[in-house]
Amino acid sequence: MNILVLYDSVFGNTEKVAKTMGEVLGSMHDINVVRITDMTLEQLQGVELMIVGSPTRAFKPTKEVVDFLIKIPASGLEGMKVAAFDTRINTTDVNSKLLNGLVRIFGYAAKPIADKLVKKGGSLVAAPEGFFVKDNEGPLKEEELERASEWAKTLLQ
Repeated sequence: MNILVLYDSVFGNTEKVAKTMGEVLGSMHDINVVRITDMTLEQLQGVELMIVGSPTRAFKPTKEVVDFLIKIPASGLEGMKVAAFDTRINTTDVNSKLLNGLVRIFGYAAKPIADKLVKKGGSLVAAPEGFFVKDNEGPLKEEELERASEWAKTLLQ
């Protein structure tokens, strides 16, 4: 299977998750892990599974991720399996009623990524997933890379 893990990263946490997924899936399949700013639409040719990840920035994906997804033609992902993930702070760690309320209203980056992938014709193979960082800049919480590995493996089922 030809797999693409496409990501953006601000503090390196999302990149670590993407590369971990690439390592676990690359042992079984043809895989490319590409930073979204280095990606062209032509590189989507032949991709069977695309996983897109972004840090959550102001309750949404980075501008670079949004801009790239907008460039994909209306049915440009037809027949492609897709999945989305983000990195985020766990609101229970922050213990803020305001933050909890805002998250309930606006959510995290993975869902709008998944929605856009489906709108472009992709077939969602898993619910959008979030991987937790310890604070705004990270690092990732313990066990998150292991959880990312396990989640990535489920995308092949």
